[in-house]
Amino acid sequence: MPQLHTPFRSFILKVANRCNIDCDYCYVFNSKDQAWRNLPARMSLDVARAAARRIAEHATAHELGTVHVILHGGEPMLAGLQHMANLLGVVREEIPSGMEVRFELQTNGTLLSEAWLDLFERFGVVVGVSLDGPPAANDRHRLTHSSRSSAASAVRGIQLLRTRPHLFAGLLAVVDLANDPVEVHDYLASFEPPAIDFGLPHGTHDDPPHRDNPDLPEYGLWMSRVYDAWLARPKHRHSIRVLEDIVALGSGVRGSVETLGLAPPTSVVVESDGTIEGVDTLRSVEEGASWLGLDVFGHSFDATLVHPKLQHRLYGSEALAEKCQGCPLVEVCGGGYLPHRFSTAHGYRNPSVYCADLEHLIRYVQDSLRRHGWDQPAASAASSP
Repeated sequence: MPQLHTPFRSFILKVANRCNIDCDYCYVFNSKDQAWRNLPARMSLDVARAAARRIAEHATAHELGTVHVILHGGEPMLAGLQHMANLLGVVREEIPSGMEVRFELQTNGTLLSEAWLDLFERFGVVVGVSLDGPPAANDRHRLTHSSRSSAASAVRGIQLLRTRPHLFAGLLAVVDLANDPVEVHDYLASFEPPAIDFGLPHGTHDDPPHRDNPDLPEYGLWMSRVYDAWLARPKHRHSIRVLEDIVALGSGVRGSVETLGLAPPTSVVVESDGTIEGVDTLRSVEEGASWLGLDVFGHSFDATLVHPKLQHRLYGSEALAEKCQGCPLVEVCGGGYLPHRFSTAHGYRNPSVYCADLEHLIRYVQDSLRRHGWDQPAASAASSP
């Protein structure tokens, strides 16, 4: 049937709203929006069942053969082993038998155990782990609540996860200019993850990210060195999605991350109390920025698709700042990630606070492809090194 709205395909369930470590850059617990204080510490089975029914309803209406259910937090394993087993069971029960459910869980890795991995085996849950690099790099921001290192516990969890490589989804690192990009890349690569994702720290025009020299595209330069390190080590077979997406989007192929490109986002968030959010990272912007006034008990995901706060999904480049609309790189950068465009004066109609960084990185990657003769034919450029 014809679609006026691109349906959601990834459903992020906040199964726990507490965390056992205290990352200072966390948009859930250490940002301007402190909504977590009024949310249940974990998602109840009633909420999970209602969310699963809404997922099934949405997927059926839009003829989706596969849905992605991402278990998130906080630290999702704080929900507890038995409760998580029950929650996964409820979700699977409510999804029609002919529809594939792909479960993923994002964790800090410190609580992983054989028992948890056995549960993930039962339900086919693949696991991504957050780690910012070697211990000194990781511990710049990812300490326990008592200000102790979390690195050793996270590495222990990753090594345990590696014993079941089919459950290992990859690693996620937040960029810090104080860390050496090559050292970070090579350390993460040493765990042989299938993918390494790099995220930029959240910032807005009102509260911009830290820079040592505001006149330089420092984050773009940092990621350019990651790109070089990635290409220089052909023995590593991991993907780096943000870099692969720059290649793909520049070749006219749709990317896989929502932080780049003009395609509408396809994920939606269900909080631990059942409230629905479109982009939960907007909590880094201001109090209530992510709040839609919807919940899985009273509203469908189709109703979420047409919510006024999500209309930016529909308009592509028309929703961007005038500078972005006329930029030759807009098809690749997409104007940057939505939270990074915000200012009190102009809302989201600003270039990203990482505009210069994205421009540098995109041009660096594209120039590299041309130097190596990898830009023709376009399709071959979208493969990982």
